[in-house]
Amino acid sequence: MEHIVKIINVEILTHDVKKFVLEKPKNYTFKAGQATTVSINKDNWKDKKRPFSFTSLNSDAYLEFIIKTYTDHNGVTNKLRSLKEQDELIITESWGAINYKGSGYFIAGGAGITPFIAIFRDLYHENKLKGNVLFYSNKTESDIILKNELSKMLKDDFINLITDEKSANYINQFIDKDFLKNHINDFSKNFYICGPPKMTEDINIALKDLGANTESLIF
Repeated sequence: MEHIVKIINVEILTHDVKKFVLEKPKNYTFKAGQATTVSINKDNWKDKKRPFSFTSLNSDAYLEFIIKTYTDHNGVTNKLRSLKEQDELIITESWGAINYKGSGYFIAGGAGITPFIAIFRDLYHENKLKGNVLFYSNKTESDIILKNELSKMLKDDFINLITDEKSANYINQFIDKDFLKNHINDFSKNFYICGPPKMTEDINIALKDLGANTESLIF
């Protein structure tokens, strides 16, 4: 089933990331970590559908998406950059994505943080976030999404890596097998992974090599 929803607010979070707050259809439900399929309610765009994770909670009276926009081609996210309040999106029912199965390590690259945001907000609200660690990799400091909120929720368990610039404030390396070996002391934990396909694939292979259980890898 599809729902047409109006945009209530648009906010710039980084140089290429925007937050969209939308009307919430009556009786619409989802779980933290889930996603929906989104298209733009304009001519020639209704059939161009893309998956996006909810960053709001089911208890909120609105829907929220945090979306990285790509300007190098005339796709859906580039078109989203031009949308404003009162423009409309089309969403489907919620589906699948990443389900929280207990505390562990969250590994995110760039916009791959988005399914984790709702999970962290939900756990923080329930006072159950302790025991989770986030490794978050970005190209530059300016790419970090919701840095202040994540710092507030996770405190010392929020670990940032920057790959394309040198900074004394961050770890300057990729999340690779050596990094995982040096920063994880219990490979029997759950591992939640979301990022570019190659990054996700490489981290899955590295974690298995280091002794992680296949059933504990959630991506």
